[in-house]
Amino acid sequence: MKLLTFEKDGFESYGPKVKREEAVWDVLKIASAFDREFPQSIREGVANGNEFVEAIRSIVALVEGKEGEEDYKYDYTDITWKAPIPRTPKNIMCVGKNYAEHAKEMGGEAPPEKVLVFTKSPTAIAADEEVLSVHANKTDQLDYEGELAIVIGKEGRDIPRQLAYDYIFGYTIANDVTARDVQYGHKQYFLGKSFDQTCPVGPYVVTKDEIPNPQNLSVVTKVNDEIRQNGHTSQMMFKVDFLIEEISKYVTLEPGDIILTGTPAGVGKGMTPPQFLKSGDEVKISIEGIGTLTNTFK
Repeated sequence: MKLLTFEKDGFESYGPKVKREEAVWDVLKIASAFDREFPQSIREGVANGNEFVEAIRSIVALVEGKEGEEDYKYDYTDITWKAPIPRTPKNIMCVGKNYAEHAKEMGGEAPPEKVLVFTKSPTAIAADEEVLSVHANKTDQLDYEGELAIVIGKEGRDIPRQLAYDYIFGYTIANDVTARDVQYGHKQYFLGKSFDQTCPVGPYVVTKDEIPNPQNLSVVTKVNDEIRQNGHTSQMMFKVDFLIEEISKYVTLEPGDIILTGTPAGVGKGMTPPQFLKSGDEVKISIEGIGTLTNTFK
């Protein structure tokens, strides 16, 4: 199931993509019409795992194929996209240098022997199709990083690797937008990766049943339709299940947490000469089985 959060006529809601249509069901509107209690956001619902998914199917079934169904769904052209989870419970967790070729392009460094984890502020979250600032008054080295992101569905600590997938609700796409000069000037990643709008996420959260193997997905980033990154999640040095095991040794994972799994080679800093984002640039990140996250910078 592909789930999205959206705004329509000033009200925020969410729902699943309509089958074979570029449209979304408004589950909160359906629930209200039939006097049903229902989670008010994707973040609230993910803690119920598959029960939440089945509840969405049941609520949609109340109107799908019936007279008046058009009142409960909207074409994508009539909504404003929001991040599927507009605010995470804590900082967004990110994995650095998880693709060997990316580690090399960032200065010839050897790939890390241990997983490198940093965070981004949740205030950095932005949406698909949102126009993003290039922050010209703070940086002239804004860069893109297309990544597969994990959405946690169950609280856990010290999660063994063999049980890691039980704690995943689904997957989405993220762009770990980074101010390289600030990142390296401060010697730590947090400030250079936490400007407002520097973590666009979306367009959907895709439930894990639709992506049985997250290590078998293509990751393609285009800037102004030029392919810059053309990677594959099989190239990750630290796999999804290991990341959950390792991070949960130190941090309690909560429903709605997002973990960015690293970016493949092809970022702007790694080019000769480096090519950073500028006003007017369009960045599209496509991940097999999820969709395409699109943002324009100005």
